[in-house]
Amino acid sequence: MGGVAVRAGMLDDMHDTDSPRPPLPPFTDEADARRKVQQAEDAWNTRDPQRVALAYTPDSVWRNRGEFVTGRAEIVEFLTRKWERELDYALRKELWGFRGNRMAVRFQYEWRDHEGSWWRSYGNELWEFDDAGLMRRREASINDRPITAAERRIHGARPPHESDRPLPID
Repeated sequence: MGGVAVRAGMLDDMHDTDSPRPPLPPFTDEADARRKVQQAEDAWNTRDPQRVALAYTPDSVWRNRGEFVTGRAEIVEFLTRKWERELDYALRKELWGFRGNRMAVRFQYEWRDHEGSWWRSYGNELWEFDDAGLMRRREASINDRPITAAERRIHGARPPHESDRPLPID
């Protein structure tokens, strides 16, 4: 991980980027809600903690599995640790429901550990947005299952022709 001074400087810059991120709540149109989910998937697939953190409020609160994270600085630290451990990470998200400023999303991602074993992680997220379209709350429940390299089905960012393809349950 980078030095604290460098990271602190980047985080200072991140506080100045709270401009609106459409689509904005209240979410009333399914196409807008799906677009918001796709934007999140695209950002996470960059594996760039600073870029991902910009979609969250400066004081965003997360529960990810059993870990609690508050604020962009902790989000960047969390994601840095995550992607140092979860190699070749590739994610798919799917809108499950939406109302007002909240969404329910299901997801799957695949990754490889440092021993070379492959995993598929399944989960559900609850999202809450502020008026500017930044996520202020994220709750994620996740389960991991070992897979073989031959069982992989997620290879990098989602191709445009798969944008409406639902996630399988297995």
